Amino acid sequence: MEPVSTFDGLSCEQIFALLSEYLDADLPPDLCERLTAHMKGCAPCLEFVESLRQTIVLCRQFQAEQLPVPLADQVRTKLRRAYQGFAGSQT
Repeated sequence: MEPVSTFDGLSCEQIFALLSEYLDADLPPDLCERLTAHMKGCAPCLEFVESLRQTIVLCRQFQAEQLPVPLADQVRTKLRRAYQGFAGSQT
């Protein structure tokens, strides 16, 4: 599978593997800057990280037993579409 793009030696696949740590600010500052720069020029990576950010916000707002079923389905659908878009762009 070929990466969508590379920037400063980072491929989309490598970005994807680091997103959790990136969003938690658990990466060294220089690596965070490299990821940010990559995402500025890579729509699929940016879309996926934004989807993850939205998921984090939703998870912090609601406890699992409090999620209304339509909202849970809507979130699941958005995540599936974002993942499929990201995975599809990798081919």
